[in-house]
Amino acid sequence: MEVFSRSVLCLLCIFSQSNANTAPEIDVGVYSVCEDTPEGTIAFTIAASDAENDPLTFTLTGVNAGYFKVDTNTGVVKVERQLDSESNAAMLLGVDVSDGSSISRTRQITVILLDANDNKPIFQEASYDFEFAENTPVGSSLFRVNALDADSSAAGAVRYSIDEVSPSSGFGLFSIADTTGVVKLTGSLNYTELSTFYRLKINASDGGGKCHFEHTTYFSSVAFSLITVVDIPDLDPSFLGVPYVGRVEENSRVGQSVFKVTAVDQDTGVNNKIIFSIEDSTADGLFAISDDGVISVSSAIDREEFGDSDTVTLTVKAKESKENIHGVFASVTTDVLINIIDVNDSPPEFYKCGFSCVKESHYTEDISENSLGSVSINMTVRDLDKISKTKLTLGGADKDVFAVEPQFTTLDSIVQLVVRQPQKLDFEKTQQMVVEVIATDQDDTSFQSTATVTINIKDINDNSPTFPKVTYRLSVTEHSDVGTELARIVAEDPDTMDQDNITYSLLPESIRLYFDVDKYEGIVYVKNKTLLDREIRSLYSATLEARDTEGKPGTTVLEITLTDINDQPPVINRDSYLEFVKEGGQLKLKIEATDSDDPDTENSQIVYGIKESSYSYNFTIDPNTGVLRNSGELDREALDQELEGRIELNVTATDKGTPPLSASVTVIINVEDVNDNSPQFEAPSYEFSVKEGEKGAFVGSVTAEDLDQTTDFNRISFSIIDGSFGSFIMRTFTMERGYRGNITVDPDIELDYESERKQFRLRVEAVDLEQKAAEVMVVVNVVDVNDERPEFKVTKPVSVKENTTISGVVGRFSAHDKDTSHHLVYELESMECRCNSSLTPCSYFILLPTGEVTLNHELKVDYEQCDQVLIDAQVIDELTEKGENNSATKGQMVINIEDINDNVPEFIFSDSVFVVVSEGASKGTSVAGVTATDQDSGINRQIEFKVTSVKFAHSNNQTNTIRLPFEAITTQQKDVYVGIIQTTEGLDVTLKGTYLVTVTATDTGGLFTSTVLEIFTVDETYRVELEFTSSKEEVEGKLNDIIRALTAATKAAVRIATIREDTDESSRASGGTIIVAYFVYSNGTALDSDNVEKMISDPAHFFVLKELGLKNIGTAPVLEASDPLKYAMMGMLGGLIVVLAVLTTSLLCTRRNYKRKLKAAKAMNSASMVNSDNQKSGPVVPGTNKYTMEGANPVLNLNIDTTLALDFDEESSDVDKVSLNSLDHSDDMDFPEKDTKPIMNMIQEEEEEEEEGSGPPEYIEPLGAVLAQRSPKKGSENPRHGYNNPAFSTTDL
Repeated sequence: MEVFSRSVLCLLCIFSQSNANTAPEIDVGVYSVCEDTPEGTIAFTIAASDAENDPLTFTLTGVNAGYFKVDTNTGVVKVERQLDSESNAAMLLGVDVSDGSSISRTRQITVILLDANDNKPIFQEASYDFEFAENTPVGSSLFRVNALDADSSAAGAVRYSIDEVSPSSGFGLFSIADTTGVVKLTGSLNYTELSTFYRLKINASDGGGKCHFEHTTYFSSVAFSLITVVDIPDLDPSFLGVPYVGRVEENSRVGQSVFKVTAVDQDTGVNNKIIFSIEDSTADGLFAISDDGVISVSSAIDREEFGDSDTVTLTVKAKESKENIHGVFASVTTDVLINIIDVNDSPPEFYKCGFSCVKESHYTEDISENSLGSVSINMTVRDLDKISKTKLTLGGADKDVFAVEPQFTTLDSIVQLVVRQPQKLDFEKTQQMVVEVIATDQDDTSFQSTATVTINIKDINDNSPTFPKVTYRLSVTEHSDVGTELARIVAEDPDTMDQDNITYSLLPESIRLYFDVDKYEGIVYVKNKTLLDREIRSLYSATLEARDTEGKPGTTVLEITLTDINDQPPVINRDSYLEFVKEGGQLKLKIEATDSDDPDTENSQIVYGIKESSYSYNFTIDPNTGVLRNSGELDREALDQELEGRIELNVTATDKGTPPLSASVTVIINVEDVNDNSPQFEAPSYEFSVKEGEKGAFVGSVTAEDLDQTTDFNRISFSIIDGSFGSFIMRTFTMERGYRGNITVDPDIELDYESERKQFRLRVEAVDLEQKAAEVMVVVNVVDVNDERPEFKVTKPVSVKENTTISGVVGRFSAHDKDTSHHLVYELESMECRCNSSLTPCSYFILLPTGEVTLNHELKVDYEQCDQVLIDAQVIDELTEKGENNSATKGQMVINIEDINDNVPEFIFSDSVFVVVSEGASKGTSVAGVTATDQDSGINRQIEFKVTSVKFAHSNNQTNTIRLPFEAITTQQKDVYVGIIQTTEGLDVTLKGTYLVTVTATDTGGLFTSTVLEIFTVDETYRVELEFTSSKEEVEGKLNDIIRALTAATKAAVRIATIREDTDESSRASGGTIIVAYFVYSNGTALDSDNVEKMISDPAHFFVLKELGLKNIGTAPVLEASDPLKYAMMGMLGGLIVVLAVLTTSLLCTRRNYKRKLKAAKAMNSASMVNSDNQKSGPVVPGTNKYTMEGANPVLNLNIDTTLALDFDEESSDVDKVSLNSLDHSDDMDFPEKDTKPIMNMIQEEEEEEEEGSGPPEYIEPLGAVLAQRSPKKGSENPRHGYNNPAFSTTDL
């Protein structure tokens, strides 16, 4: 009854599915997203379609669903959490698409995370610390740093640099290879002179990268290296604290320490012991030195024996106790200066010094009376002690007259006497004095010496001459004769030696120009008659000086007065007078004069007058006041023109003295011109001619004159006030009489005969400075010349079809010339072709001198190479007389190359393998794809794909042509056309083999090419039925987890064909569900039910599936394709056919059930065949016929490369890319590392194994051979024996 119920339910399901709604399709399985895409930003849009065009609802599932958020209506997926390509480069994402009905499509898509530069380079060591000897050769490789960047491409390429070296002076000592990180020594190390360590800051920077954002991001990190310099013995020792200076007192005891020297090894890292010795001395035997550098007294010392030198110089040597790197004992020497300190043990003594100094106690010296200052007596006081303090004092009767210098001294000093009371040095009172000089040692007054000094006094002249009066007043007439005496004045001197020996002189020296004195008589007299002028100077003051024999002076003052005579003429205050008056104006000028004679006499009274001249009658002067006026109107034009308005008068000034004296002055009167005349042209009109095109050409001249006499009023300026139109300029030039105006063409203008103005009528104006003007008409005629440059006319673009062979004119340049006569010739400037969006020189066309462009038949015009030609040309006028003969701008012709359909479409090679699961391929299912391009452009490159024929290659090597179950849908991605091969109907699930689909790509011109696609089929024999204890709704809710677990166990892509409720009554009561699935590898192979069962029996996977509700595994019943006509016939046949079908189905199900249980028994048999020494007992897996012990579950060790670009690789998870080994718990089996052979066949039937019980079994499939590796063990010569497992129950059978 149960069998019958399941059969009826199966038939009803098949009947209902014939008219069921089709599920939506998810078209794309792989998407790429930048890992730095910000949260909330659109990552991609799920591409899905529905045959009925129902609204779709999108849902994300799986462990990675939390990283994204999908819009349930549009399928737009946004980033929800931060992505990281380094931790998960390819993310599996479950997508569930529903069209609103109970049918939905679930598919796992792969989201490939594109790398962005989000990782810093990481140094593999926290720091790099090393020690190197200071003599390490330059160029040596010291060490290598290494930093890794988790990013890929340029973002992961690390380059190294040294950012900083401490101390900074060591920056040039090191370098680093930017790619390898090897640090080299580029300068010499020195432990002593340079640093003993260096701290390097090393930078590792990546190459930068970008993904989602436009800007490039760069990262870097730093590591530090401490380099320690190791010292070596290569330096000489060095004395510290040099220079060395010591001191010791004379008479010091022998053995007394004097000084200690210190030396160190400059190789501070070695620091050898130093040994000291005295190599030389300026005083032998006085000193010795110990090993530790202490210098001591070795004999008696007397400083006075050294004379002036009180220093002993020792040469001390410091030697290292060990040899250096050169095999010698390094040493160094230095000088030690030892100062001998004096002790006070000698008295002061007096010396007289010449070439040498001798002791002396008596001294004699002469001195004049009344002398002041010091008295040199050639006395020296000396104390032989180094440090002395000597006090000098005076004794004797005359000690108060003198003082001694110096009074105190610490050195050898010259002793002098200083006069303190010079008045007591009087020859008339005393002629000699005696004093004593006493020298006393201040530190010890018992040390004392005395010397006697005798001083002789000499007589001197000590009186000056004197006059009886202090002042003498004298007078004399001006201009008196030379020698006239004024007075005799004498002086007196009481000194007897000066009697009758006094001489006289006048001071200052300048007075001796006028007066002088007799040198011996004292008579004052006139020396210069002419210079005695009262009007210049009336009073003189002089000093009369008298001197005795020694030149001692005595003086008195002389005041000399001059009396007046009439000797001065009047003096006019100016040398000349210059006065300006406008013609017609009034002149008033005052002439002033003075007379230096006595103002109270007639000698100083003045009378004015005018000397007769040419124009003197026009003026008068007041004789008393000297005011000059004009007597009539002044007219500039009435004067001689050569005078230029200048009138010159002579005015006199005469005094009333006897005889009368007079003076005259010149008075110049400039009659200023007034502008009372206008300019006048020489001719009433002018006419000139000029050639066109000559810039600055001379046209002609006009002349005019102004009768005013001055240039301020007769200066004329010419200008063009009308008719020039900016084409002419006019310049004014001075003539001998009048002015000339030159008319020229503007230097910036070229007259053009071809223009409208061939004649100009110029109004020329002549104006003076006060704008009095005159006008004249000037006619200028323009003469034609050939001076116009040819000009290109606009050349329209032309088009030429590629591969053309026309012999006619392709295009034509055209130009025109404004000149009446011209001959134009065209020349090629350049020709460039636009090829691949860049211009390159070419020669597809030829430019003729006539401007015509023709095809160059030696070359072929190909649109696919170049699509446009730019021709630049120049036109030349061969008849040009003036200026440039070519066009100002180049002419350009654009020739567009038109494409023709001359290229067939070309398929783009792809190594993809296409696989289709026949049962899951409904109408519109995409099963394969092709891509093609066409080198033509525009409409000629459009491609349409079409399936022209389909053949099926059966697994028995037979091939036959079938009707077309596929069609090609054409899409375009930029310049590439894509043909999506999809089904037009459901595929025959019974066919085993390969579809050979011929796809044709045809462009719009009818050119086509074809290719054959191989589409491998997965037929119904690979259908696997999975029974779950959960309800259909629960299974669908956990479908993604189920698929993930199945994929992890089989390493194959899981294709779900159907999900249905279990028709078994017992299962239905518990809510069981059946999943019909296919397990397909990307190379086209698939797993059957047995292989799947063995793979998922691994405890690592089975318990996961059991938790998801897996109950049993079996082969799903093969259902025939539904046909409505067949069901109609079955309905008419009635219950007979239904009963027959039910019985048949029941029989098949029963057979499969027993077959499955039989396989379980065989597995037990295989477990019992293992050797006893390798047998590992284990508990059974509850609810199954599987055991956890080795040998009880011989599962295929499969390692298939799932990264091949096949139809299912877009849905494969990361576990597909990991090597599968279901015997990970086996300790004694060897398998090949990788087996990529497809698994297409089944294990040989167990019945055949039983028949061939003796000898090794033969296998017809790779799968069977691999599974059989579980049986033979090491030492398999032992006979097999049975094994009873108490956990195995007949209930399981």
